[in-house]
Amino acid sequence: MNRRSLALTLVTTVAGVGFGAAVAVPAAADWYQNRHEESAAYASGAEAKRDRGTVPGWLPDGASGVRYAMRTTGGDRLIKATLPGGALPEGCRAVPDATTGAAPALKAGWFPEDARGRATFRCGAYYAYLDGDTLYGWQHHADWVTENRTRAAS
Repeated sequence: MNRRSLALTLVTTVAGVGFGAAVAVPAAADWYQNRHEESAAYASGAEAKRDRGTVPGWLPDGASGVRYAMRTTGGDRLIKATLPGGALPEGCRAVPDATTGAAPALKAGWFPEDARGRATFRCGAYYAYLDGDTLYGWQHHADWVTENRTRAAS
């Protein structure tokens, strides 16, 4: 093999490896960071609760268009649902404007990025607000831990 062929082979190999790394490394990093996140869509609140035990019990069975995301390694959750008649679920209570909690730890294309400043209710351990008849809610791991400890102590 002459020097020109060897150089061309080397350049082609390096370019191929570089391209492969440029594609594979970000994909692997995304998989690694999100490997413990799951999401699902359900036609109703009843279906969501039947399929996944972590969907909050306060979600009305008659809710529709339910979207749910969770981290399997803790209590971080997101939920979106259209509520029948736009009525807030039983057990939800108003919170002072200053009590809006931290920003959601999860992200989803269907969940508003500006949710943190919009929370007006607490539904269990979830911060929530209504946009028309659509409820958006999120739960933090620390609140989930507190709620479970309180429930266990009762």
